[in-house]
Formats: sequence, C-alpha cells, structure tokens
Amino acid sequence: MNDLNVKSKADCHWDLVSLGEVLLRFDAGDERIHNARTFRVWDGGGEYNVARNLAKGFRQRTAIVTALADNALGRLAEDFIWQAGVDSSRILWREADGIGQNTRNGIYFIERGYGVRGAASCFDRANTAVSQLHAGEIDWNQIFAEQKTRWLHTGGIFAGLSETTPEVAKEAMETARRNNVIVSFDLNYRDSLWKARGGREAANALNRQLLKNADVVFGTLDFDSKLSKFDETAFLTAAEKMQSEFPNMKIIASTLREVVTASLHHVSAVCYTKGEIFKAREFANLNILDRVGSGDAFAAGFIYGLLTEKAANYAVECGTAHAALAMTTPGDNSMATLCEVESLMQGDSAIVRR
Repeated sequence: MNDLNVKSKADCHWDLVSLGEVLLRFDAGDERIHNARTFRVWDGGGEYNVARNLAKGFRQRTAIVTALADNALGRLAEDFIWQAGVDSSRILWREADGIGQNTRNGIYFIERGYGVRGAASCFDRANTAVSQLHAGEIDWNQIFAEQKTRWLHTGGIFAGLSETTPEVAKEAMETARRNNVIVSFDLNYRDSLWKARGGREAANALNRQLLKNADVVFGTLDFDSKLSKFDETAFLTAAEKMQSEFPNMKIIASTLREVVTASLHHVSAVCYTKGEIFKAREFANLNILDRVGSGDAFAAGFIYGLLTEKAANYAVECGTAHAALAMTTPGDNSMATLCEVESLMQGDSAIVRR
C-alpha cells in the first residue's frame, strides 16, 4: 500500500483531471518530414496523454482541462478526445479569427527515428488558445470540491507555454491541495519551449515555484535520467535533496533510458518514497517503433498503480511495462490493455496468442 490517502473512487466524479495542451500530431510514418507527401493525424500533448492513457488503457474516469480554438482543427481534436473516452466538458472554446492570428490550435510534425537517425519533430504552437489561459478563468472549486476529483496531473510543458500558464497551474495545484486532491507534476523539459526564454535554468526556476504543491513528481531537477548507466547514489542524492527542499513531496519517479540506437533502447524506471528506492526490471534491447509519449505512458501506469492503492514497487513496474508496450505502436499514446501490461509485468513472452 502507498501512503497517499487517495480519495475513494465511489465519492468522486473523476479519477484524474489533467491540465494541459492538446496537440494534433502529423506523423510522416516511414518518411522524413521534409520529404513526406502524406501524414497521419494523431492526438497528443504531454499532460493530456496521461489522461488519455488512463482512460483508454486502464479504464479510469478522466477529464482534460484545456482551451481550443473553435474551428475544424479544434473539433478534430475534440473528436480524438471523445474516441479516447476522456471527458471533454472542461474544454474552454475560443472564437477563431479565421487565419490563426489571434488564437489557434497547436500542431506538430514528427518523423520516427531509425537506427543511427534519431526521431525529430517540428512544432507549430505559438498563440494557441491554451497558452492564453489566465488564472481565474477556470472554476477549480467546482472541479475539485463540488464534482470531486481524486487526482490532478499537470507539468512543465503546460507551465512553459506562456507567461500566464504558470499562474493557471499554480491556481489549480493550490486548489487541489486545499481539497485533498493528489497532485502530480511532470518536469518535462522541452528545448523548443525554452530556447528563447532562458533554457533549462529558467525552466527549473519556474518548476521550483510549482513543486511546493506537488505530491508526486516525475523526473528530478538534478538527476540526468539519460545517463548510460543508472547511478543509484546520484538518484538517491537528487531525490533526497528535492524532498528536503519540498517536504510535501511523497514520491519521486523517473524513467531510465539508454539509447543504443533510435530503434534499440534499454528501458527501466525508478522511484523514491519514504527513504527507499524501487527500481523496475530492465527491458534490455527493446525494439522501438515510436518512442514519443513513452514518458507519459510511464506516468499513466505509475498513477494507475497508486490510484488502485498498490505499493510503490507495483506502480513503478506497471509504469515501465506500459511505457515499453507504448513504444511498440505508433502515435503519442499507448494501445495496450491492462491485461497486456500485467502480463508483461509477470514476464510473459511475445509469442502469438491464438
């Protein structure tokens, strides 16, 4: 059992509410972006992906709090949200001006890596409706106190969208805590968001303002999870430092990934809670079809474990298995079922099931 004291499922309208941007992803498939003539469209977005994976794969009741420009692309995004089983009733719709000058919907283009060629993306997300959100526009008391919610998830991508989104995140997180809602925050640094605004140092400074309201944190401020070999001492030191700086934190989790080639990774994860470290089994030589969104898949599986009051070791194993499966299918999000996740956790092989 974990010690988060998550609210009873029976007493709440939603298991999890995510605050973040919903993007349309244009996938070049086996082509390069600059050579492609056709693109397949998917839904995506860091914080949204967690709500989507929990709804679709783990059958949890989730909602997305976001804003969209009211045009054909916005309604396409809404249709994806409906198909995922995520509650769209908390979308704020903004009037579209016809050319996207004042408000628009975010899109991005992606090419999957292969072998020595890494994956690459190209974002087009300036002046999006969600980036223009301000504190006071969303009735968080209704979401957390009246309708009742068990968990709020947001992160560094949403907070990094504009000068106003950090205040929206802060307002949401503070209101959630006042209503005994568990809050998770994914540090999720994106170069494209911070390139002209101070880089990682500025992002870390912003995150530090928000982490005082987080119970569960994905990633650590001082630990590089991209190290080729996991250093338990380095992770423990970073986790203890974070918890001393933010004593409200109960759990700190991070994915671990060694990139051999774009198509071959060694994947695991680790979490720290109550002075203990729990490390998941490693999926060595994992063949990668599409790595984008695997961190969100880990977060969804990890949160599922905690929502169902499992122990930390189950949560980290569930998140890791879910992330591994997510990288075997295209798109930002997992196509795995809970049965498949738990089967992989138990060590089942990839033989054909007839």
